Amino acid sequence: MKISRRAARIEPFYVMEVAKAASALAQQVAHTASPMIFLNIGEPDFTAPPLVQEAASRAIAQGNTQYTPAMGLPALRERISGWYASRFGADVAPGRIVVTAGASAALQLACLALIESGDEILMPDPSYPCNRHFVSAAEGTSVLIPTTAGERFQLTRPKVEAAWNHKTRGVLLASPSNPTGTSIAPEELQSIHEFVHSRGGITLIDEIYLGLSYEEHFGHSALALPGELGQSVISINSFSKYFSMTGWRLGWLVVPESLAPVIERIAQNLFICASTVAQHAALACFEPESLAEYERRRTEFKARRDYFIPELNRLGLRVPSMPDGAFYAYADCTDAAARLGVSGSWDFAFELMKRAHLAVTPGRDFGHAAPERFVRFSTANSMAQLKEAVARLETVLG
Repeated sequence: MKISRRAARIEPFYVMEVAKAASALAQQVAHTASPMIFLNIGEPDFTAPPLVQEAASRAIAQGNTQYTPAMGLPALRERISGWYASRFGADVAPGRIVVTAGASAALQLACLALIESGDEILMPDPSYPCNRHFVSAAEGTSVLIPTTAGERFQLTRPKVEAAWNHKTRGVLLASPSNPTGTSIAPEELQSIHEFVHSRGGITLIDEIYLGLSYEEHFGHSALALPGELGQSVISINSFSKYFSMTGWRLGWLVVPESLAPVIERIAQNLFICASTVAQHAALACFEPESLAEYERRRTEFKARRDYFIPELNRLGLRVPSMPDGAFYAYADCTDAAARLGVSGSWDFAFELMKRAHLAVTPGRDFGHAAPERFVRFSTANSMAQLKEAVARLETVLG
């Protein structure tokens, strides 16, 4: 059967290949003294808090399961708007908010609405691989720009200016980022967007980890930029990470008001609406009791970061840029791999899997800027599991 060129352009998602191998080995060692520890998948170990679960059950019991408007429940869009105002001081009108079937649907809708065949979108290298593929699915081309630890693995205005050409449509950023957990400084983000806006381009920014920001300097939404800048940013967000609703597949998109009807038309045809039950459940995310629980969890994620990354550095798995959000550590494994007698992050990851029963993600997924040097650790696991992981690393690395 002949497949489309579009499908052929989509590379394998290597993190899932590693996950399959780790799951297979996990079954073999499940009942040993050293069961598999999964530090490879970016999924919080917390699930939806009680009020959210109760709201979902109530929606089902009361028959609130039929289609919603394609843009989402009006009440949910109002609550998201209120959260932006109270948490980030951002004035985001509910009419700019589109509730989607996860952040993935939000990215797909934005790319389909804004990218023409042959358009180029500038992105940092390293970055989350699926973002590239959404651009590709819309017939655009991702241009990966190598970044450094000194730049916090983020784009800078000089690099955006240097790469801009007649094919460039805009930039796709992430703050905080996967795989590095680093954010763009607010002043740099404003400078980038001022340049992009002056060229008639688009600034898309993945803010799905924004709720899990740990440093005051970085924990700001691009939607809070002054005046027209904040109104013209396109932000992608999700209930998966901060709100602990990964499998519920619910996210949202914030667009300029003029773009909302276009997004609505595409959403009506491609998705009809996001999960109705998930939307009713998500209303409870913004109750004071739920928000207090989310902040308690954010404090716990920060404590995990503050413990785990110094331990990685001590063991020779140097994290060259301290993450300020999310739950990742992007570590240089060059020296550690040599100690295990292997070369490169891919072989190192599989060697750790075999010797320490520890699953991590090699850098291959995240771009072309020295991926063989880096592995990504997820600190979304419990503190007890992180401490056990450090003990195993210490044993195998000597």
